[in-house]
Amino acid sequence: MKTLINIGIAIIASATMVSCFNDKKPNYQYFPNMYEPVGYDAYGEYEIFPGQQEAMTPPENTIPRGFQPYEYENSTAGLELAKAELKNPLEVTEENLAVGAHLFTIYCAVCHGDKGDGKGILATREKFLGIPSYADAGRNIVPGGIYHVETYGLNAMGSYASQTNEKERWQIAMHVMDLKAALNGEPGVLETAKAMTSPDSTKVTEEKNMEAVTTSEVEHK
Repeated sequence: MKTLINIGIAIIASATMVSCFNDKKPNYQYFPNMYEPVGYDAYGEYEIFPGQQEAMTPPENTIPRGFQPYEYENSTAGLELAKAELKNPLEVTEENLAVGAHLFTIYCAVCHGDKGDGKGILATREKFLGIPSYADAGRNIVPGGIYHVETYGLNAMGSYASQTNEKERWQIAMHVMDLKAALNGEPGVLETAKAMTSPDSTKVTEEKNMEAVTTSEVEHK
């Protein structure tokens, strides 16, 4: 009998304690910060921050993680310097060309056309006029210049630095050079790259170098 009474008291006590629990908020918090973290809303106003603004500009001379500084200025002189000095750092591969072609379709083809002939849908609908072909005579289209224009924009074309990263812009530049070669009836960049690394090409280059050295020696004597 005594055992049954003890069991009954235990059940009543347990039911009383459980009935007071709050499912939405624990009754006991041993580590309050785990339940109530100190967080700030983006662009919120808080006295702890300078000017009471949570969103602050980065410290001077800092760059975002993974960002590569671009030292060529946004000017005609900077464009010409980029054309002369910048080379595409990516290896010419089918993968890079495929990615470049995909990105070109997304960002560029609407104006420049899928073939790079300046006959994109906006051009044919006369939303933008005077979009040149990559094969137009007198146009010095080189990887460095393409990358520079993608980064800063030029004339009616805006910058695509916010939509694409550095690698993607170089991949697009590679595809543009491939389109230019096709428009001019020349071998593609991948075919050219393979030809440059073939054994026959290496042998011809070595022979030309030896010939140049021999000619220089003869002229010196």
